[in-house]
Amino acid sequence: MTRSNVLGDYLRARRHLVDPADVGLHVAGVRRTPGLRREEVATLAGISADYYLRLEQGRDRNPSPQVLRALARVFGLDETATQYLLSLSADRPAPARRPRREVVPAGIRQLLEVIGLPAFVESRSFDVLAANRLAAALSPRLRPGENRLRSMLLDADEQALHPGWETIIGGMVAAFRASVGTDVDDPRIVQLVGELSLASERFRQLWARHDVKPLAGGQVRMDHPELGPLELRLEKLPISDTDGQLLVVYHAEPGSDSARSLALLGSLADEPQQLQPQETQQPRASARG
Repeated sequence: MTRSNVLGDYLRARRHLVDPADVGLHVAGVRRTPGLRREEVATLAGISADYYLRLEQGRDRNPSPQVLRALARVFGLDETATQYLLSLSADRPAPARRPRREVVPAGIRQLLEVIGLPAFVESRSFDVLAANRLAAALSPRLRPGENRLRSMLLDADEQALHPGWETIIGGMVAAFRASVGTDVDDPRIVQLVGELSLASERFRQLWARHDVKPLAGGQVRMDHPELGPLELRLEKLPISDTDGQLLVVYHAEPGSDSARSLALLGSLADEPQQLQPQETQQPRASARG
C-alpha cells in the first residue's frame, strides 16, 4: 500500500465493478473479465483510450478535475467517492505523516466518565484511544489498545455481537479508506492494512473494491450475551484540535426496551478501567484468524 499508483489502482478497481448494462452498453457473449473495458470507460468519459490507459498505468498522474469528474460519473460514484477520486490527483501534495503519539483531550476523558452512556474515542485508523466502563461492558473490545477494524474482522465474539456483520464490515472498510484518504505511507496504517490483508480474506476482498463511504453513525443492532437484542443509535462526533479523533456514543430511544437494557449495563461492569494512556498502545495481535 504505497502512493506509487494510487490513482491507477483506484480506477482499475472501480472499472471492474461496473456492469456494462448499468451504463447502457449491450454486451454480446461472455466476457473473460468483469466490468468495463478500458476503451469503454474512455468513450463514456469523453477521453481517448490511450489517455485513459496512461492514467491506469500511472504514466499520467495529473488529470484535470473535469476528467476525474467525468470518470466518476461513468463509475457511478457518489459525492464522497468523487471527492476521494479528486484527492488522488498528483497535484495534491501528500499529507505529512501523523505523529505516533495520540492524546485524548482531558475534557473528553472527563466527559467519558460522566456521560452515563457507552462511549469511546477512536483514532482516524480506528484505534480505541479511550473508553468508559459502560463501553467495555457493551463489548470487551471497546478498550484502549484495541482496533475496531481488527476486532470486527478477526474476533468471533465481536462478530457475534452484530447480527448484520456482513453489511457492517463492508461499511467499516469503506469508512476506513475514507478516513485514511491518500495518507497511505503512515506507518501505522501500512502495518494495519498489511496485517489484515494477511489474516482476513474478507478484508482483502473489500479493500480491493476501493469503496469509500463517509464516517457516520446510524442505527445499530446488537445481540448482547447478557442483555439480549439491542436497537441502538451510534453517533460519531469529531473532536476539535485533534488528528481526526472521534467521540463515539451509543444510545437508545427513551422508554424503549433497549434503553432499559442500557440502564442495566452498569451492573455488568466490574471495576472502572483506566480511560486514556498518554500514548496509544499498540493493539495486541488477535488469536483468531
